Amino acid sequence: MGRFILAFPSVTVAMKAQTLLRREGFGCNVIRTPRNLASGCGYSVVLDGSIQLAAAVLEKWGISPKAIGRV
Repeated sequence: MGRFILAFPSVTVAMKAQTLLRREGFGCNVIRTPRNLASGCGYSVVLDGSIQLAAAVLEKWGISPKAIGRV
């Protein structure tokens, strides 16, 4: 468990990821991706919880982040 940031290529994908994760009980919010995590424009989901469980939820729906970091 912890606090993580998952970077996505667009706000649309980040919003979809947030919706799916919230349905599964994760606390999360969409933010602009910090420059130190990815270059170019993009959006991220800040997640409170297990990164393994969150990744499994997203994988089930065919979504994978561009980058993952700890907050």
